[in-house]
Amino acid sequence: MLPTRDAERANQFGDTAVNVILVIPARYESSRLPGKPLIPLLGISMIRRTFHRCAEAFPRDRIYVATDDQRVFDHCRDANINVVMTPRNCLSGTDRVACVAREIPADVYVNVQGDEPVAEPADIRAIIEAALLHPGEIINGWCPIESEELFRSPTIPKVVLRDDGRLLYMSRSPIPTDKSLGFVTARRQVCVYAFPREALFRFAAMQVKTELEQIEDIEILRFLEMGYEVRMIPLSSRSVAVDIPADIARAEAAILTYGLAHAG
Repeated sequence: MLPTRDAERANQFGDTAVNVILVIPARYESSRLPGKPLIPLLGISMIRRTFHRCAEAFPRDRIYVATDDQRVFDHCRDANINVVMTPRNCLSGTDRVACVAREIPADVYVNVQGDEPVAEPADIRAIIEAALLHPGEIINGWCPIESEELFRSPTIPKVVLRDDGRLLYMSRSPIPTDKSLGFVTARRQVCVYAFPREALFRFAAMQVKTELEQIEDIEILRFLEMGYEVRMIPLSSRSVAVDIPADIARAEAAILTYGLAHAG
């Protein structure tokens, strides 16, 4: 059961004149962590934990998991989670969201990656609010990097912004850095997005990854390379993306720290 405040906010977003749905891409065959959506985190699958966090911010009947695997599809159905089967050859999670957009019309598609089991509901609401405030724009989140370890990690996309808050570049390399390659200050991506429908269709119509997207393995770069602006907004530092086996322990520690062990 949602806390009263979260339920009120979820209903607010569900009733807005702008049609918004939330999509959780969940690819089974992750190259770095196969079977990732179904990996148990303290006894509850990663995809169920991610869904539960989203449902604290948004009406659950307007949340859809987008997968390419029958095991994930059945798992979601068993948990009464809306789920859409998408092709295995989607180039990225955003391409998978575009597949959902072809089946389910909406004005704005909020994308919460399926490997964000401690996604902060307030962050999801902030992304939605930004999308409603800036119609037609692509929205993504960032938070400060607070440790040298995260700054150096190749699994963490680093965010560089313009003065107006729009995305200048994003990289897995430790940027920005000084002449001695030291860690001075930096930001990291939080994998919650909002996309207008038309932008999603143009993104997916490329049918290949753009050059920098391919090199960095960061899908938001495709929008930059296509000439789109990306508005970045500050979010909390609670996000723990699970990309490699070592991240499982980090996610489970965060689940215990935030008191989420029995959620889902």
